[in-house]
Amino acid sequence: MDHYHELEKQYSPSQWSHRMSADEVVNSHVTSIKAGTEKARSICQTLLDVPYGQGEDEKLDVYMPDISSSPKCPLLIYIHGGYWQFLSKQESGFMAVSLVPKGIAVVAVDYSIAPKGNMDLMVSQVQESVVSIIQQYSHISGLYLCGHSAGAHLAAMILSADWSKYSITPEIKGALLVSGIYDIVPIVSTSVNGPLKMTEEVALRNSPLHLVQQLKGSASTDVVIAVAEHDSPEFRRQSKDYFKVLKSMGIRVTFEDVPNTDHFDIMEKFVDSDYCLTQLLLKMMGKD
Repeated sequence: MDHYHELEKQYSPSQWSHRMSADEVVNSHVTSIKAGTEKARSICQTLLDVPYGQGEDEKLDVYMPDISSSPKCPLLIYIHGGYWQFLSKQESGFMAVSLVPKGIAVVAVDYSIAPKGNMDLMVSQVQESVVSIIQQYSHISGLYLCGHSAGAHLAAMILSADWSKYSITPEIKGALLVSGIYDIVPIVSTSVNGPLKMTEEVALRNSPLHLVQQLKGSASTDVVIAVAEHDSPEFRRQSKDYFKVLKSMGIRVTFEDVPNTDHFDIMEKFVDSDYCLTQLLLKMMGKD
């Protein structure tokens, strides 16, 4: 197999599922997270389509716990995956099913996926969403991030943000990065880059692995890097590399290798409050 086809396969997470074929696993994933989001909307108090910026995609959905007994609550920002070109906040409220009943607010963030948005724009949008959330919600006892796949990349870019251009520096207590990609330079050479149209320069300046010096402000953040047993070897390598670099920087970071999961159900299982990563999040937030 030549280098191009090997790279394509390594960066095609659906090719590595142990449960079903590539097409089936993607369709099943969308069905699963849509159903989870519908359930969350039926059981949670919600604020939908809240603007965080001027753009039509710059909106978020808030899933609220009952704060009558305790007005301050932890807040988790979830950034969806989809290779920066699929999915939206419309399918991204599923984590609220297990977290909101425990007294945690969950916010699903939209951003301008490709081809409409480019990488620089998406990164600045998710960073702006964090600033907006802090300004709009004063009853947060702690701010946490979670991202899946491309969303884990964007969450890592939030951790590496230069906040000097904003009026505020967020204090992020914890981040759970799930099956992420932290060096996006290899993506430039794959079909994933078709709609993104990234140059190597754009990919470099938006690769968390190359921005670790900017993580000094995240020294107080607890970071968990999780990867699926059946993620591709390249995805697994990227997670291990990012973990090692963060550890060498003195960041409080742990690595979770989740058995019997692939790139997709590692996220789908968050609707279950007994799932190992749900439990890990609850512990991180002091809600276990």
